[in-house]
Amino acid sequence: MASGFFALLDDIATLMDDVSVMAKVAGKKTAGILGDDLAVNAEKASGFMSDREIPVLWKITKGSLLNKVIILPIAFLLSAFVPIAITVILIIGGLYLAYEGAEKIYEYFVPHTHEEEKPALQNRSEEELVAYEKEKVKSAILTDFILSVEIIIIALGAVTGEELVNQIIVVSIIALVATVGVYGIVALIVRMDEFGAKLINLNEEDDSFSDKVGIFLVNALPKVIKGLSIIGTIALLLVSGGIFRHNLHVVHDLFHSWPGMLADLLLGLVVGFVVFLIIMGGKKIFKPESA
Repeated sequence: MASGFFALLDDIATLMDDVSVMAKVAGKKTAGILGDDLAVNAEKASGFMSDREIPVLWKITKGSLLNKVIILPIAFLLSAFVPIAITVILIIGGLYLAYEGAEKIYEYFVPHTHEEEKPALQNRSEEELVAYEKEKVKSAILTDFILSVEIIIIALGAVTGEELVNQIIVVSIIALVATVGVYGIVALIVRMDEFGAKLINLNEEDDSFSDKVGIFLVNALPKVIKGLSIIGTIALLLVSGGIFRHNLHVVHDLFHSWPGMLADLLLGLVVGFVVFLIIMGGKKIFKPESA
């Protein structure tokens, strides 16, 4: 009985070691898309009244968890019964990520018209604020769903061929980290200016250490969000390029001798702008004529 118990413990320890190694590999493969997830959600969780930032972020977090609950079992079933579907979904997701990265670059360099400015939040009615909040939360959860599909499929692709129980544990860990870790950091980012304001008001002294730190945090928030946006755009292109290079043999052979990061970035850029031009052309062709 005792020997059987210790044998069971040994099996569990071995399983955990295997899971730890596979989780590290899957974590590295999803790091880029997690960076984009962080950048996107930091932007979407900002722009609310100060006292609504955390409640809104909590709504988005719950939506993200629900997304994972929906996606995980479907991904495991596909992996078990239709494994080729994983590669197909990866390629489709790679096209979307490349397009999104190209679109961000286009919007940055090419002047384009924006929608008419809406009234500032403090000048809106309560009904307008509620509608605005619902719209932003819905948009954030939808974006999270798309990114979650890619995170889970990429993580699943990293453990393809492993036992099903290992796949379930590893991918579930990555999915949990993608929600708790990302939204935990987002919460810290969106409250950075609030914490800075509290430090400034901590004492009545002028130019104190707390004042300097507080002013730094308040001024740093927009720069942090902008920096994350840039990093996120690069991450989109790198992740998408990596998907093409690792899942399409022709592409892999073509860029076999190239440095991995350079090949991924170039692939993401080229494919992204090809898809972007196709979509832009389609919009112009099928755009309804104005009356």
